[in-house]
Amino acid sequence: MTLPRRPLLLGALGVLAAPPQVRAQGGTAWTRDAYLAAMRASGRETQMTEQAFAAIQARKPAALRRIESYLKARFNGEADPAVMRAFEQVPREYFHYYYESRANQAGNAYEGDPKPWGIGYGSALSDYLGQAYMTQACAPKPEHVVLEIGTGSGFQSALLSRIVAKQYSIEIINPLGTAVQRIFAPLGYANVETRVGDGFFGWPEVQGGFDTIIVTCAAQYVPPALIQQLKPGGRLVIPIGQPFRRGQFLYIYTKDEDGRVRSRKDVGVYFIPMTGTMMSRPRPQGAPSQEPAPVQPAG
Repeated sequence: MTLPRRPLLLGALGVLAAPPQVRAQGGTAWTRDAYLAAMRASGRETQMTEQAFAAIQARKPAALRRIESYLKARFNGEADPAVMRAFEQVPREYFHYYYESRANQAGNAYEGDPKPWGIGYGSALSDYLGQAYMTQACAPKPEHVVLEIGTGSGFQSALLSRIVAKQYSIEIINPLGTAVQRIFAPLGYANVETRVGDGFFGWPEVQGGFDTIIVTCAAQYVPPALIQQLKPGGRLVIPIGQPFRRGQFLYIYTKDEDGRVRSRKDVGVYFIPMTGTMMSRPRPQGAPSQEPAPVQPAG
């Protein structure tokens, strides 16, 4: 796979019932009223004019074309139709929100120069090209059970939930994780389950493990529990590198049917670090860490 010309710049990282009209991307029209109802049902009361909402929607087609072109350039001419459908279905503006100060940032959605956006508590909504890349790198299928480490804004989980059977996600930042737990039901995304916890340990209570595990924060090495919870034939997509330093890379691990684990180094990335146990527990002997490598700064 051809490396991008610059590293992907990415972020980390009680449900209220919603009336049917806010289940916009499940088949009902996504309107300003549906958006406001969904925001209200998620505990994020806000206002938006018809003109502002229309401006956001007007930018979306160009962003989708940008995503398609980006994926084709990096995956041998193929943009996974399921990934493209997920980006078309999920209203990104709904996830542009600064939780720490309760500020609506929906007007930033589908920007022409994709970049990460802060959502508070040191976390970020990753740039949409990077999220498209990681989503396709996961090779999601309708029957898959997926775990995300680093819920953040919830957008990555929402994307995957439109493709896979069941989506789990763990967020270590309590106020962020607690708030984001409320955002999926108003869109009708009933196959997403989140919790607050340390992703270093995965989600061992899920019987049978995971077809895919996606990590959206930079680990210094692969947490052993994630390899253990990966199903035979499964895939782990994880950034590895030192905290707040260039030279991070995305790694893709696969587990053979006989349990043998293989890995390959993929593209250069830049993520906020995995915190919690990862920062305090020494790297186990034999666990892969990121070797230094020059990486161009992201623009």
